[in-house]
Amino acid sequence: MNPPPTTRSTRPWALLALSTLTLLTACPATPAPAAADTEAPPPAPAAVPSPAPAGPEFALAPAEGDVVELVNAERAQAHAEDRQLLVYVGASWCEPCRYFHDAVEDGSLDQALPGLRLLEFDLDRDRDRLAAAGYSSRMIPLFVAPAPDGRAGPRRTEGGIKGPGAVEHLRPRLEALLVAARADRG
Repeated sequence: MNPPPTTRSTRPWALLALSTLTLLTACPATPAPAAADTEAPPPAPAAVPSPAPAGPEFALAPAEGDVVELVNAERAQAHAEDRQLLVYVGASWCEPCRYFHDAVEDGSLDQALPGLRLLEFDLDRDRDRLAAAGYSSRMIPLFVAPAPDGRAGPRRTEGGIKGPGAVEHLRPRLEALLVAARADRG
């Protein structure tokens, strides 16, 4: 019996099947084992931890959790990184808060406030739990040096001025707050 005549419509399928079979046998799914005489690449150099940034930085407080516990945990982390912790309370609608936040983010305060960590709370979201730990104020931004137990300490500064002078109004007050808080620690 003779095979059926090959037509133009079956040739492409036959070529495709043959090509696919060739590719599948030519590319194994697992790589071939390395030859015994090849050298292993040299080990990567050990990672050197980078130093903590010199300027101030924000640590955003989580939306839930006890404020005193959060402050104590953040203070331990700041201490391990040789940083000083202040609790910062602001709000997105607060103009001096926005100016201050932008100045920290763009590095404008790196020289004036080196080694500062700001545990950042949002007044609108965190008002009740902040008040329970003593971090309440009539004005924002609020900056507080926490007491040894994690509650709000007596060293604080609150409020600011609106406009481009907001940061320069806050800077000397924060510098004085940090000096006083360091003196309290001994």
